Amino acid sequence: MLAGLNVNGNAEPVQMEDQLSKADRQKLVASLVERLRIGTQQELITALAGVGCVVTQATVSRDIRELGLEKARDAVGALRYVLPNRERRADPRETLNALLGQFGRRAVAAQNVVVLQSEIGSAPALARALDRCAHPLLLGTLAGDDTCLAIAADAQGAVELAAELNAAMR
Repeated sequence: MLAGLNVNGNAEPVQMEDQLSKADRQKLVASLVERLRIGTQQELITALAGVGCVVTQATVSRDIRELGLEKARDAVGALRYVLPNRERRADPRETLNALLGQFGRRAVAAQNVVVLQSEIGSAPALARALDRCAHPLLLGTLAGDDTCLAIAADAQGAVELAAELNAAMR
């Protein structure tokens, strides 16, 4: 959970429910469901709170219904929420393009590095997808929470990679 300072200088949780739009919150829910093993509404509420988005059970229930989340058995046989019709894609480029389309914001070249900005919590998935593509212009990636650094061999490669990533986000 995000922490801020209260009037006494003590850390306290910051509620983001009023700050996130419904669409942004639902993107966050989708991202968390894809990345974590979430099997109950309470687990989803806890995961959202962990990234600073405090919501009620009623809000989570509506989001689950509106996103069309389904329950499916994971690799260890436990029930968990999944996005509808989300099967593993065989082609890593398809995965990357889907993630960029859903979570990517913009890519900017800076010297031999591409700064890829994304929705909260989605940068690790984007970095992993980039790495799995074995893109010829890419040497490696480094991901934070909402930003991924893609390292190219040179500045020209970074410019080309940024253009390709931006095209996939449109």
